[in-house]
Amino acid sequence: MITAFVLIQTDAARIPECAEEISEIEGISEVYSVTGDCDLIAIARVRRHEDLADAIANRLSKVEGVIGTTTQIAFRAYSQHDLDAAFSLGFDS
Repeated sequence: MITAFVLIQTDAARIPECAEEISEIEGISEVYSVTGDCDLIAIARVRRHEDLADAIANRLSKVEGVIGTTTQIAFRAYSQHDLDAAFSLGFDS
């Protein structure tokens, strides 16, 4: 499974509409409105890089009001469980 975070700049007047349309794209699992340099962050979860290209380049970037995107592909996920194990000293309490 490939996970990517897509930072999205939109026309400020269309943020809610863009978020709704983007959330309906196959391969997009979540969309968040955020503060900072971008307006929305979408999380894409797909099986193949070709599916990611289709979801982002062929669909998301063509949503009316989307001005630009930056995509970050995740290498590895760390859960709280993984972090606890990584920092554990192995002492019994």
